[in-house]
Amino acid sequence: MRNWKLFTLVSILLMVSLFLMIPSVHAQIKLNYSIFFPATHKHSLLATEWAKEIEKRTDGKVQITMFYGGTLTPADKCYDGVVKGISDIGTSVLAYTRGKFPLSEVSDLPLGIKTGFVATKVINEYFNKFKPKEFDEVKVMYLHGHGPGILHTKKPVNKLEDLKGMKIRCTGMAAKIVAALGATPVAMPMGETYDALSRGVVDGSMAPQEALQGWKWGEVVKYTIENFGSSYSTGFFVVMNKDKWNALPPDIQKIIEKVNEEWIEKQGKAWDEIDKAGRDYTVARGNKIITLSPDEDQRWEKLVRPLLTEYKKNMKDKGLPGEEVLSFYLQTIYKYQK
Repeated sequence: MRNWKLFTLVSILLMVSLFLMIPSVHAQIKLNYSIFFPATHKHSLLATEWAKEIEKRTDGKVQITMFYGGTLTPADKCYDGVVKGISDIGTSVLAYTRGKFPLSEVSDLPLGIKTGFVATKVINEYFNKFKPKEFDEVKVMYLHGHGPGILHTKKPVNKLEDLKGMKIRCTGMAAKIVAALGATPVAMPMGETYDALSRGVVDGSMAPQEALQGWKWGEVVKYTIENFGSSYSTGFFVVMNKDKWNALPPDIQKIIEKVNEEWIEKQGKAWDEIDKAGRDYTVARGNKIITLSPDEDQRWEKLVRPLLTEYKKNMKDKGLPGEEVLSFYLQTIYKYQK
């Protein structure tokens, strides 16, 4: 009888211990991801694919819930939202958190970057080389940049003089470009731009051609100006809350880092694919592409060139290696575009 009681007690203890072990075996790491792009946008689809790839490679141990269209944190609050833990992961534009990323403003300068693929490769090489302290509050997944940011307007622009009096939506460095070209910059997030163009609050906007389809601007503008000499790119971040990252098991971190590396390539190529799609979309709607003459394009380029000198001076005043960073950026662009 005593042996039977002992056997029963041991069995119960074993069952209890096994029950207690189940949560740890099957425990899931649940994360949320704030993204300001609409759910149907290529970059939202790509971000979702990134999340699902991580879930797949971790055998379901990590689950990431997507919040599109700025529903968790708006674009200009996304970075701070990640730092504060409102969102675990977030993606937005560096320039939306103005003054937070001074050294990385190099990514927004008019440097003659021809493709989103080049912009994305260069900004990640910059980050890996200089490890800017301005990102120390978060864990960077990866960075990326769009193709040439050019002018999209409601009325034709063939020369600099046509810009006088025009109100152009822009952000960050693009605002300085717009001002240098003689137009009036109007700061505004992407999500508000369609309505502003539709209602005539602004006369045009600076952006890559993907916005013509991805943000439906092709419905409310009539002209796209190929001002490539004064075009710019914009840096984007994909970051994770640092405490969340540090709490992840090393094997999970390793898997995520591997996926991040692969997504740098995917993200850069995606920018170029959607630029082409945006161009095709606006042309199909009967909108016009205006190509500036070489002489006119040089006029525009000459006016924005001082922004490079200004960047170096501003960084020097802050004790940051702006001259070295700009030199590296230009050399790396040349490496990919030669």
